[in-house]
Formats: sequence, structure tokens, C-alpha cells
Amino acid sequence: MSIFGSIMTKIFGGPAAAQASAPHAAEAPTIAAGGGTGLGGPSGSASSAAVPTMGGAPSPVAHDPVAGTPEGVDVGAVLQSLAERSGQSLDYRRSIVDLLKLLNLDSSLSARQELARELHYSGDTGDSAAMNVWLHGQVMRKLAENGGRVPDDLRQA
Repeated sequence: MSIFGSIMTKIFGGPAAAQASAPHAAEAPTIAAGGGTGLGGPSGSASSAAVPTMGGAPSPVAHDPVAGTPEGVDVGAVLQSLAERSGQSLDYRRSIVDLLKLLNLDSSLSARQELARELHYSGDTGDSAAMNVWLHGQVMRKLAENGGRVPDDLRQA
């Protein structure tokens, strides 16, 4: 799975997020006949799919069973809940490194450079400060494009 796909899965939860992060999924989302989405068990019935949980509490995720993608996920609420439970002081609202740490994903320079390639960064990946600022903004933009509700305090100018 791609790094951005992993971010989607951590925030949106489950196989629907993985489908949403696939190339062109936002343009033409489909669910395979016979229930190949992995939702709801062997039959693949979206109607029986459980809402992902965050430490036992329901996640603020609402799945659109027709499109197979999470719709209306409150990205800010998910991240805030994760931050409260992490016990760490992370600046995930502005830092891609801290965002990746919050999601328990690899935050190394090589992982961020790979994420930059995935998201088509055209700048110098050796300039990690500029790349990091761009990455955070682009990740938030892509989360919004894939159905997430991203509050203004998570978006960068």
C-alpha cells in the first residue's frame, strides 16, 4: 500500500479508504460485483459493515456504501482523538513528521520523500523544510478530495 493509502486507512479506516486512495478512485468509484470490497464479512455486504472504532469509541466515519468510499469523515476530530490518546505532544496540525508519528507511520526522510513522489512534488526533495510544508498541505488537500472534512486550522496557505 502507498504511504498516502496508509494515511487514508489510518484516518478513514478500513478497505474503503484503501479503495479511495487507488488511482482514479475519486473519479470513478466502483464496488466489484459479488462484494469484493471486504466490507461486512464474506458476503461483502456494505449494509452489515461495522463503523471503525478508535479505542472502543465509534469513529466519526460514515461510509457511503454506494461509492465504497468514506464520506464526511471529520479529519480534525479523528486526529484530535488520536492525539489525546497518544500522550505525546505532537504538532500534527502543521508538521508532516508529527502527523505521520501520530498515525504510527514511518516519518523518516526517505518515507517523506516517497510520499512526495506519490503526490507528485516537483520541488527539491533535498530541501526537507520546503518539502515538509508542501507535504502537509497536500495531504490535507487530498484527504478533503477523498471525502474528508478538513478544518481550516489543518489547511495551510
